[in-house]
Amino acid sequence: MPRTNFKDLLDAGVHFGHLKRKWNPAMAPYVFMERNGIHIIDLHKTVVKIDEAADAMKQIIKSGRKVLFVATKKQAKEIITEKIGSLNMPYITERWSGGMLTNFPTIRKAVKKMTSIDKMMTEESWARLSKREKLQISRQRAKLEKTLGSIADLNRLPAAIFVVDVMKEQIAVKEAIKLNIPIFAMVDTNSDPKNIDFVIPANDDASKSIELIVEVMAQAIKEGLSERKVEKDDSDKDNKGSSPGKPKRTEGRRTRARKEPAAKVEQTEQAKPAEATQSAEPSAKEAGE
Repeated sequence: MPRTNFKDLLDAGVHFGHLKRKWNPAMAPYVFMERNGIHIIDLHKTVVKIDEAADAMKQIIKSGRKVLFVATKKQAKEIITEKIGSLNMPYITERWSGGMLTNFPTIRKAVKKMTSIDKMMTEESWARLSKREKLQISRQRAKLEKTLGSIADLNRLPAAIFVVDVMKEQIAVKEAIKLNIPIFAMVDTNSDPKNIDFVIPANDDASKSIELIVEVMAQAIKEGLSERKVEKDDSDKDNKGSSPGKPKRTEGRRTRARKEPAAKVEQTEQAKPAEATQSAEPSAKEAGE
């Protein structure tokens, strides 16, 4: 069953592309027609592409990895923060810092610095600082929170990125291409879909269009998280059910070493009566003689 339908996409204005003079010829396969100088996106193809992207994203989340959402344009900021932030997925809604992916260790250092500032604020040394020093540190903390707070839990490179506007987020796209990170993207008629792994031909300027597609991706993430949880619970039950009982104690070298001399003693004791009988027989004969 499709995750969305033609009517919902039509109502959200997903079909509106850019002016004909601004279009990118590489988007020709996804253009249905031209009307009043504006290209109209083929929504039948959009429905198929949304399903493909959602299924792929679900599998990524199910495997325990994360997808980084990038949307710094005004229309998408609140939508991403609300829908993706509630799922504990990393996202960027402020300026994309160059090297956020290609220079990831440095970004992690900045995040750790933010954590160290939080720790310092709870210590006694914080009270000894002057008012000016506290203000400077607080401003630095606020700046880091604004740009990196939403990726504080991202301990390693994301398994994929989701981009709302390919043209606006071209630096993020280039970094992902360089690192061979899969790219999910809403691609409008003025963009180049060539290097995008999962193209979603759609209007990337209207807030309703962005909200509808991001909502579908959020549902796919929820499905992936729930299925991962179910599989984890089942594996835990199987491990508990098949856990072996207390193993039987086997004989070690020392145990065998203690038993071997005892066996030899028993054999010698059994041999002694036989020897005594043999030695007693000649004496009896001698007595008879």
